[in-house]
Amino acid sequence: MKKKAGLIILLLIGFVVIFDKVIMPLYISQGSVKVVPDVLNMNFEDASKALRNAGLKAIKSYHVKYLNGVDSNIVLSQVPEAGMDVKPGRNVYLVVNKREKPSFPMPDLIGRPELDARETAARMDITLQNVQTSTVTKSEQNGLVLSQSIPSQTMVKSGTSVSIIIGKYEASSEGTKKITVPDVLGMSLEQARQIITDAGLQLGKVTTEYSANLVPNTVISQKPAVNSYVSPDQPIELTVVISE
Repeated sequence: MKKKAGLIILLLIGFVVIFDKVIMPLYISQGSVKVVPDVLNMNFEDASKALRNAGLKAIKSYHVKYLNGVDSNIVLSQVPEAGMDVKPGRNVYLVVNKREKPSFPMPDLIGRPELDARETAARMDITLQNVQTSTVTKSEQNGLVLSQSIPSQTMVKSGTSVSIIIGKYEASSEGTKKITVPDVLGMSLEQARQIITDAGLQLGKVTTEYSANLVPNTVISQKPAVNSYVSPDQPIELTVVISE
């Protein structure tokens, strides 16, 4: 009997200890709440630390669209919002900007009206850095894009700058010899020089532009534009790619 009584006492003591050390803290914590701190515009690391100190857990998530000029480590929004009462250990989702600019094929703007080209560029977050005009003798080319500095289907990133040339119709004067400007886009500089010379024209100023996506020494822009009608003494200006 004494052994049974001693065993019962030990069991009772064990139950009291478990109740006091485990069950009661769980019960108390279930009834407590934590206030979500405001971590907007903080670095993710600092925001995560602030939430951890508040008894909460930070979970990183990304904005649905890449935002130009926004640091990828800054908290843009948080769910739940600051000031809300939540249970301890609750996940707080912190939204930051995407790290990499999305890549996509450069659209084909040639042959489109200028307004259409501008709207397409804006929709795809492409910057029209330089819009020039070139004389054409075909009325149907008036107001249309004649050339673009980055060939279509070239992989580019959000915020890329591209130059275009728009046709401007002018009736040709009788008796004046006109030559059609050949298409040398995508050729090497030496190939372009030969094609221009063979067409009875002369090579004009050659400028350079950096590109990480195209082969060095490739022609990416020409002025006047392809299929423009020019006089034999009209120099053809080219822009070619250079690498760092």
